[in-house]
Amino acid sequence: MSTSTNTAAVKPSTPPEPTQPPRLIPSLPDDVALNIIARVPRRHHPTLSLVSKSMKSLISSPLLYAARSLLSCAEHFLYISLRLHTRHFMRFYTLYQNPNNPLKPKYSLIPLPLIPSPSLVGSAFAAINHKIYVLGGSIKDIPSPQVWSLDCRTHKWEPAPNMHVSREFAAAGAFDDKIYVIGGCVVDNWARSKNWAEVYDPKTGKWNSVPSPIQIREKWMHASAVIDGKVYAMADRNGVCYEVKSGNWETVDGDLDNGWRGRACVIDGVLFCYDYLGNIRGYDVKEGTWKELKGLEKGLPRFLCGATMANLGGKLMVVWESKNGGGKETEIRCAEIEVKTNEAGELWGNIEWSDVVLLVPKEASIVHCLAVAL
Repeated sequence: MSTSTNTAAVKPSTPPEPTQPPRLIPSLPDDVALNIIARVPRRHHPTLSLVSKSMKSLISSPLLYAARSLLSCAEHFLYISLRLHTRHFMRFYTLYQNPNNPLKPKYSLIPLPLIPSPSLVGSAFAAINHKIYVLGGSIKDIPSPQVWSLDCRTHKWEPAPNMHVSREFAAAGAFDDKIYVIGGCVVDNWARSKNWAEVYDPKTGKWNSVPSPIQIREKWMHASAVIDGKVYAMADRNGVCYEVKSGNWETVDGDLDNGWRGRACVIDGVLFCYDYLGNIRGYDVKEGTWKELKGLEKGLPRFLCGATMANLGGKLMVVWESKNGGGKETEIRCAEIEVKTNEAGELWGNIEWSDVVLLVPKEASIVHCLAVAL
């Protein structure tokens, strides 16, 4: 006896067609939309990110910043680190320009998320592309090899590979998309001797030692800069420079060594800093001479207590501390200066704006400032 079972034929289900993400701008291909959006000033990005999920994703993507760079639409932004003594930590700020809202200050410093190791003292700083690197420094008087990077597109901190040796008060500079760190350590063993100078390649994520002659290995560095492919490191007694292409080390010219004071910056091959009278001046490496930056006598104070400088897209940015009367606060002031060389070879500056950008407790101090193109 047999039985038969009738089974209904089941049709195989067809997978649903993948849905296409909505276009960035309706009726326009995404490549055309990207070309348009990349030209929008970055101060409008928070508003654009509210338009749609696709737009929000684009605003924080590397694709947008690559397009801005290719279209020569990248903007330059100033970042400043302050030491807030009341809480004993370092904090980064970015300069926000708000020219269209009369109800708010035209220029102000906006605080960023705290670095994961805010108590670092004596760190070195360098910027490559969209990232700022904080290199070494001491925590409770113990030098550290730690490196942190700030992604200036998202303002998020990330750990970077540690240096081979611990450092504090080292010199650092970026050239050809690599970071060079010099000194900041006592050469008392083989590892510190070999790695007195190191180079970091963000593409490989690796540190490599830079060979250096033993007679130049000072510990403390008070200033650094990169000029014409040379990394300058200024020690307490004398300065040295490392030519990246040839791998050669040189001692710094005596006039430059004696006249370099404080945290300087380089614009068009000229190193700018302040002198012992509190005036800004520039050192032309090719001519080997110091020249006063003229035209600033009435617009800026004498920087007898120091100032910090940065190259912001070819403009000289000067940041300094100023006492706020008899109050309990210190003013952080900033000035943007256009620098030109006249037919006689003189350096002249034109102050485009100068203002208070932040009020901080009077014990606070400026640590460093540098610029990033986004």
